[in-house]
Amino acid sequence: MPMNNRQGFQLGLKTYAQSTSFIFRNKLAWYFLFPVLFNVVLFVAGFYSVSSLSNELIVSLSEWVNIDSWDFWGSGFVVTLIKGFVWVVLRIMFFIIYAYIGGYVILILMSPVFAFLSEATERILTGKDQAFSFSQLFKDVVRGMLLAIRNLSMELFFTLGLFILSFVPLIGYLTPLALFIVSAYFYGFSFLDYTFERRRFKIDVSINFMRRNRGLAIGNGFVFSLVLLIPYVGVMIAGFVSIVSVVAATMAACACIDKDNT
Repeated sequence: MPMNNRQGFQLGLKTYAQSTSFIFRNKLAWYFLFPVLFNVVLFVAGFYSVSSLSNELIVSLSEWVNIDSWDFWGSGFVVTLIKGFVWVVLRIMFFIIYAYIGGYVILILMSPVFAFLSEATERILTGKDQAFSFSQLFKDVVRGMLLAIRNLSMELFFTLGLFILSFVPLIGYLTPLALFIVSAYFYGFSFLDYTFERRRFKIDVSINFMRRNRGLAIGNGFVFSLVLLIPYVGVMIAGFVSIVSVVAATMAACACIDKDNT
């Protein structure tokens, strides 16, 4: 018997509460090393890219307006100020963009880890020691990446629509809450889909299943979305939360599928 959205939401949160102890009890805590590596690599790569971009932009700006040839009083200070401004603005833009799409960067780049972790979690839950299949793991990874890109596109579409609605009196006050719910839904969907892929759900079947169980997706993505709202460090913390999210999603998906089939 299918569960309603309230029950699904409660299940999504309940499995979060259970998943942390499940991880440590079943010796899955070493998966937390991947977010450490992810944060270091992405932070270094991001800052290197921004530094290179800012240097290129400053060089182009200097050549365009011949900024280094300015010889009026105080020009040296002005030149330094302009270059410093470009440097700061680009880094601020990097943090803003990363804060918005950082969750999906995690979903895409850590998809191989999530696929492997979800499979390990279900194997422990069911007690069925399925033979490792590289081809199945590859399918899980590819589907996880494609679904994350699809969900990001859908979220951007809804964000644009909600942004327009935000100018409507009274309705505008509800826009931030609506944006959070939309974000939680799509994040939860991505975490849950690894289990659906192993159950041989096609993408359209998975989408319809999630539409019937929106509460479950929102409940699972709720904590991950909440962490992303933390200024400056939200994305870094979210990498660790994503490990818990995958385990919680697998536990919830297995329970939901079994209940949906009874």
